[in-house]
Parts: sequence; C-alpha cells; structure tokens
Amino acid sequence: MATASSLLPEDQFLCSICLDVFTDPVTIPCGHNFCKTCITHHRDVNDLCWCPLCKDVFNRRPELRVNLVLSEVAVQVRKLAQKKVECEAKAGEVLCDVCTETKVKALKSCLMCLTSYCETHLEPHHRVPGLKRHELIDPVETLEGRVCKTHDRPLELFCKTDQMFVCQLCTETDHKRHHFAPLKKEYEIKMATLERNEARIQLSVEERRLKIEQLKLSVKVSKDDADHVTGASVQVFRSLIRSVQEGLAELIDVIDEKHRATEKQAEGFIKELQEEISELMKRGAEVEQLSHTEDHLQFLQSFPSLNPAPPTKDWTEVRVHSSYDGTVRRAVAQLEETLSKEMKKMCADVELKRVQQYAVDVTLDPDTAHPALVLSENNKQVSYGDVKKTLPDNPKRFSMSSCVLGKTGFSSGRFYYEVQVRAKTRWDLGVARESINRKKRQAASPASGLWIIWLKNGNEYTALDKSRLSLSLKSRPQKVGVFVDYEEGLVSFYDVDAAALIYSFTGCNFTEKLFPIFGPGIIVGGKNSAPLIISAVSDTD
Repeated sequence: MATASSLLPEDQFLCSICLDVFTDPVTIPCGHNFCKTCITHHRDVNDLCWCPLCKDVFNRRPELRVNLVLSEVAVQVRKLAQKKVECEAKAGEVLCDVCTETKVKALKSCLMCLTSYCETHLEPHHRVPGLKRHELIDPVETLEGRVCKTHDRPLELFCKTDQMFVCQLCTETDHKRHHFAPLKKEYEIKMATLERNEARIQLSVEERRLKIEQLKLSVKVSKDDADHVTGASVQVFRSLIRSVQEGLAELIDVIDEKHRATEKQAEGFIKELQEEISELMKRGAEVEQLSHTEDHLQFLQSFPSLNPAPPTKDWTEVRVHSSYDGTVRRAVAQLEETLSKEMKKMCADVELKRVQQYAVDVTLDPDTAHPALVLSENNKQVSYGDVKKTLPDNPKRFSMSSCVLGKTGFSSGRFYYEVQVRAKTRWDLGVARESINRKKRQAASPASGLWIIWLKNGNEYTALDKSRLSLSLKSRPQKVGVFVDYEEGLVSFYDVDAAALIYSFTGCNFTEKLFPIFGPGIIVGGKNSAPLIISAVSDTD
C-alpha cells in the first residue's frame, strides 16, 4: 500500500510490484527481491520469465525460496510502521475499521454503517448506488454513541418534545405523536441560534470596546481640562498673592506715614519745650545772682531791672498720640473687596478660556433657512430680509419660525462657538435637536427640543427654560459664546467681552444630534437690521 510505504525508513524493503513491505520475500537470479506471491503471479501471467525491474529474461523458471534474513527484517519494518500509525492515531486520528494488518487513517465515517473508512475502503460508497445514499461525516471515534440503544438503529431525528435524539423506530413507539425534526434541520436551527448569540456577543464586545475608548477619551479630556485649569489657577493665585503683597505694602506705608507724622509732631513739641527751658534757666540765673546780694540798697535798685518771667505754655493737656485702630481692619476690608472683584473676573476669564478650547468652525445651512432670512456668501452671517423668497419647501427648512441651523450637528463631546450681536435689538441663540418641528410654530423650551436665550426690545434678556426666566445683565453683550457638553447635559451662554456667564441649562438629557440655531429677529421701526455674525474664537490659550 502506498500509505504504508510512505511510513517506511528504507525503500529497499518494498516490493516493486505491490509497493508494500515484503511478505515472504524471494530473490530471483538477477538479484532483485519480490514478494513470493507477487513474482509468482507475474510469472504465471507472462509467457517469458523476466524481471519486472531490470527486464532480464531467464531461460527457465527459477526455483523460488524465501529469503529468511530479508523476511525477518521485513517483519520488523512492518511492526515499526504499525506502531507509528498507532502513535499518530493517539494524537487524535481515527483509523480505518476495515484495514486488517496496517491500520490506515480514516477519511470518513458512515452513520448508516457505523464504520470508519480509509480512502481505499470508502470507494464502494462512491460507486455502489445503495451506499451512495449513506450519510458520511468527518471521521469520529464514538460511532456507538450515534446508535439508538433501544432499537440499534442510527439516531436520525431530534425529538423536540423530549429534547433528545431518536431513531426512526422511536417515532412509532415511545415517542409516538411527538414533534420531530431531522438532525440536519435541527442543526441548522441551533447553528442559526448560535450565530445570533455569537453576533450578540461580538456586538457586546464591540460596545464594551467602544465604552473603553470613550472612557479613555474622557480621561484624556479630563487630563487636558485639569492641566488647563491648573495652569489658569496658578495664574489666578499668583495674581491674588501679588494683590495681597501690594495691599500689605500699602498698609505698611500708611502705618509708616502715620508714625512719621507723630514723630514730627513730637519733635516740634520737644523743640518748643527746650526753648522754654533755656529761657527759664536764664531767668533762674539772674534770680540766683540777685539773691546773693547782701547790700540792701543795691538789691532794691537792681530788683526793678530784673527781667519778667518768660511766657510758657501749659503742657498739662499736651499729648503725642498715634492711633492705629481700624487701620488694619479697613485695609483688610478694602483688600477683601478688591480680591473679590479680581477673583470673580479672573475665575470668569479662566472658565471662558476653558470652554474656548472646544471651539468649532460653525457655518449656516442654507437648506434650513426660513425664506425671509438672508445669508452671506460664506454662510457666516444671517439677517432678516425685506422680502420673503420663494424657495423649495424641503423637510429641513423652517417654514414658520425665522431661524436657520448650523450645517454640522454634534452627538457627543463638547463644542463652543461665538456670535457677534452688536447693534442688535432682537435675537435668538442656542441649540436645537435634529428632530425639531420645522413646519409649525411652537413654544421654545427644552421640552420642544430647544435650548435658547433671546433678546427682545433692546434690553429684555430671557432664558427659555422650563419656565421663562428674565435675566439681569450688568452690560449688554456684544458677542455671545455658546458652549455645549453633550454627556454632561449642559448648555451655557457667555458674555465674551465681559467674560461673564449669562445663563446655563443644566441636567439636560440629549438623545440625538444637536445643531446650533440662529434667529436674527425681525426688523421693527427700521431697527435690528444688523446681521448675526459667527465669529472666529480669537484665543483659546
């Protein structure tokens, strides 16, 4: 056999006629070896006696005797081949059940015959009509497990009622009137279920991988925010420390100035007292000299000429007192007020710069613009026109509300843009969900898919939240910034020039794309003709 011969270590132990290991090898006169049966048959079917290998012709038939040495070697080689095949079978291969001496690897197993066949012994299943109908599968070792233990017949059906495998006879006995399915059909059903489960598992895996990427992105965004806020905080606190140091220096100057004034006043008093002392000492010297005169006449004559006592001040109530009471308190109160103002402004600057880093390039979508609106050529400006244009009424266009959407929608992350509203007396700004009703006029609120603020009558600012909230602003914004954090559910509006928060919608639940929305407002009495202008964010550092 060719399969067996491929396992032998040396070609010289093969018969060149049967191509298998020698069986009863004999040597003919030319020196070549053959199986005794093979060379005898060759000699019987040919008129001349000749060697199949070298073609030498013999005048008489040689007497054939078994080569005992070669025969013994052939037996050992055959045993080695058999052991090698058996070792391969232990590694998971199924052997042919029909092979008698050298077992060959099985190619298929027959579920009807309950037998495994090598390529040679499988041949009748490809040729005989009756055998062609047998079901062949990849070789398996446990064919006994595929036989009904009750009827000794192949398990061909699946009993859906009892959830077990049965043979054809089972359907007429123990499983009568049960629901059955051919094994192939049940296999297809279970395989389809398995594939759906596998698809769901893969989807779950992909969803979790996506969630991992989202979490990693969130961590990166958080790190960027942390770095930005840390840098800004350092600047804020350095500025505050500088303000405190300047306040302390000013307080020390005030205290020093008060002390210098007190010192100067005391020096004046001391000088004046020293002058009085000098005059009093002169008077004292004259009095002492006169007091030593014993001549009565001379004393009386000199007494009128004695200088009168010098005028002196009453120093009883004179005090040098410097009060520092309230100096530190007033300085601290003033510093606190200054720091509070600076801190609010710096924090507002930091917050604005933080959201400005999410600036996106927004352009207007002409396909959504109300027919009365006029858009600039670059789709960065919108104003209210005098004439309502005739335009195709596509599903995206606003028919009742004089609005226009941005061209790009956002369904995740954060974004920010700025709009110039200078010289406007009316405007609407914010974001709208993609499914907003564009053909009917409706009350603007988060419930209707709008998160906007507006200006009416030049100075009435309103946030259109669940209820309308009037906004009190310190100054009229000239440029409005709009910031959205999709995952956080936040929409905030800023006065860019004042770096002040105008209003925030919080706790929003976004479930679809959000689009920037712009409403330039109608022209009333010739006012409000200026356009809304989408501005480039100048600096996000």
